[in-house]
Amino acid sequence: MIKELGERMIRAAKLDGSLYEEIKADRHAPLQAAMVVVLSAVAAGVGVIVHVGVGGFFLGTMQAMMQWYISAFFTCVVGTRLLQEPQTKMDCGAMVRMISFASAPGVVRLLGVIPGLGGFVSGLASVWMLGATVVAVRKTLDYTTTTRAVGACVIGWVAQWLLMGILLSLRGPAPGA
Repeated sequence: MIKELGERMIRAAKLDGSLYEEIKADRHAPLQAAMVVVLSAVAAGVGVIVHVGVGGFFLGTMQAMMQWYISAFFTCVVGTRLLQEPQTKMDCGAMVRMISFASAPGVVRLLGVIPGLGGFVSGLASVWMLGATVVAVRKTLDYTTTTRAVGACVIGWVAQWLLMGILLSLRGPAPGA
């Protein structure tokens, strides 16, 4: 199972559209999908540990999990309600599996522990995951064009950043600030 998961994560990172067709049909992939999200989130936490300490690891991991959830939710709603095509079918399970595997490139956030690379690696991972999500959404929702998938993903991504900005602003100022 671990070998298959690793191979699928690499294929997801390569934006291999055939992987998403495979996952779409695999009703036994939810555990693997969840593992991809957790691995990606933990990589985000590890990537910030050098800069902000162990507490930052937990916050970074939880923040990455919340970002994934919020983005997946909004992308699903937009993709199936606002930007649906006649052949678009709503399958929440398939959508969650696909978007989960699209977070595979987030594992590169581990490289954030290298001094001076944190921001670059995080930005690269975000854009890479967005690209993988576009491929996943197009395959999941059977869109005829990539433009519609880009629209759904970008709206989901922006909504996630806005909501996370609001939630993080509610924390208040940092101690000692």
